[in-house]
Amino acid sequence: MSTYGSLLKTPGVARIIAAQLTARFPFGMLSLAYLIHIETIHHSYGAAGLVLAATSIGQAISGPLTSRWMGVWGMRRVLTLTMIVCAISIGAIAFLVLPVTAYMAIGFVGGLSTPPIQPAVRTIYPKLVNSRQLTRLFSLDASAQEIIWVAGPVITTVVAVQISSTLAIVIAGLFLVVGGTWFILSPEVGRVRIPRSKRRLGVVLAKPAVLLSTITGLLLVAACAATEAAVVATFGEGGAEAGIILAIFAIGSLAGGLALGHLPVGPWAMARRMFVVFVGMALAMFSLNFWWIAIALLVAGIGIAPALAVMFAIVSGTVKFSDTAEAYGWVGTGQLIGAALGSAAAGFLIDEHGAIGGYWVAAGVALLGFLVPLVLKRWHPDLRGRDASVPDTAPVPIQPT
Repeated sequence: MSTYGSLLKTPGVARIIAAQLTARFPFGMLSLAYLIHIETIHHSYGAAGLVLAATSIGQAISGPLTSRWMGVWGMRRVLTLTMIVCAISIGAIAFLVLPVTAYMAIGFVGGLSTPPIQPAVRTIYPKLVNSRQLTRLFSLDASAQEIIWVAGPVITTVVAVQISSTLAIVIAGLFLVVGGTWFILSPEVGRVRIPRSKRRLGVVLAKPAVLLSTITGLLLVAACAATEAAVVATFGEGGAEAGIILAIFAIGSLAGGLALGHLPVGPWAMARRMFVVFVGMALAMFSLNFWWIAIALLVAGIGIAPALAVMFAIVSGTVKFSDTAEAYGWVGTGQLIGAALGSAAAGFLIDEHGAIGGYWVAAGVALLGFLVPLVLKRWHPDLRGRDASVPDTAPVPIQPT
């Protein structure tokens, strides 16, 4: 922990982590808030699912696109414009009573205008710390984001059920505006200039490390989404047990990120961490007992934040600085697609076989998430003893003659 204490004392690190977490906090709230709100208005979970699907499609499209725009128009301009449009769409869904198709259109625009805060901050990180600290910073970031997924759904559920679903959406919008403004005005955002990429959109996916991170991230998040659906199906939407187990799942990820963040990133790093995720999710298939599932998902959670940290590190370590924002955008798009596919596959098997079907999906997808980096180990760079960033715009040292 002393390692992370010294890391947080680095000028700007604590501020930028806190600002970006606040700005991203709504995305741990909005899916559930939209679900409750649209179902309350139209009395249909199917209608609510369509709105969430439209929002997710917009987010998947926006990831690499708006990330690339930051190299053209600058981070602050892109972040400000997208934040304003996204906040307006959130407000429209909160306050307007509309047909489902109109909600879908607004949700799509809101997803399309999701501020690219995650790619921005992960592009900034290599400029805040030295190469030895960068992997630890990525691990700390991946661990800290679990706060979003622990506290966000709890706040949303309490406010939406006990007070008003409209208020829950408004609170999420306020987090976006306050956190987004804080992040945009942070000095670090003004100091870092992303160079305009000279490559066509999507070319960065040809980088083996980017493609490996995108595919593995898709499978990891798909497994997590299937697990969440299975837990809710096991204990019911109204019971406290589901929330407690999902909190334990997230706490395992937080603990794993902090405990393993100092380890060097070798060529087996991602496969090892995904193996831990697979083992935990596989264990969950053998019993639907509360404590068994809690322990199994605690084990699975231990590998999640460390696996995400490795994905961010190998992208930073192999992609030119001018392309890192777009690369992180593609990784984020893969994760969004994974969340949609994992939820859909789990829902189908849960309908057919009960809650256990969701755990089957989670374990199967997690196994694929382990096998991909295992088979494609040659795509995984060895960052041990290497600089974990590729700054193509840094000053070039001149050797004395």
